[in-house]
Amino acid sequence: MSKTKQDPPLCKCVQRSLKTYFKDLNGEDANDLYAMVIEEIEKPLLEVVMEQAESNQTKAAQLLGINRNTLRKKLKYYGL
Repeated sequence: MSKTKQDPPLCKCVQRSLKTYFKDLNGEDANDLYAMVIEEIEKPLLEVVMEQAESNQTKAAQLLGINRNTLRKKLKYYGL
């Protein structure tokens, strides 16, 4: 994915959130940051895509660019 002159709004939102997260830590160590960020983003992503796909898992998997079985596993994991 190439960058444009200006970062997309989602990118800016994530950056702001992470900066706030680190600021709020007040020097404490962050742990498992990657997993935390993925879980925070993945569930709402799946919710919105499933809504857009009208709960059609095949269509949702295509929109996401992932295998349908992977999507099913993620939906089950997040209780969707």
